[in-house]
Amino acid sequence: MKNVLFVSLIVILALVIAACGIKKGANKGDSNYLSIPAKEAKELMDSEADYIILDVRAQEEYDQGHIPKAIVIPHTEIETEAKDKLPDKDQLILVYCRTGRRSKIAAQSLAKMGYTNIKEFGGITDWPYDLEK
Repeated sequence: MKNVLFVSLIVILALVIAACGIKKGANKGDSNYLSIPAKEAKELMDSEADYIILDVRAQEEYDQGHIPKAIVIPHTEIETEAKDKLPDKDQLILVYCRTGRRSKIAAQSLAKMGYTNIKEFGGITDWPYDLEK
């Protein structure tokens, strides 16, 4: 019985150590895309000069209220519109949607297209800062 408990403890410890090595917010296979909290996105907006805020909701949703200076490219149009609207693949791109589902999809698509500096910060429903209409 002691051997079973000892082996179980070793396995659990190994799993905990392995999990600690995974970078929080990093997405396996998408090294150019990182999920960050809204607060960190706001800090980047306040401190960086060259960035794009990308709203990936539908145009109608965007028109109802969006983060100031954001551009809209619906997540379903990322692959066809990004080349024209996001010409610099190394520029900081801050991506959001309504709840975070579509922004993750869009961030993954951008990473696969070769964009290198993508920060996905979830949904506007969690955005405690100013909006414009």
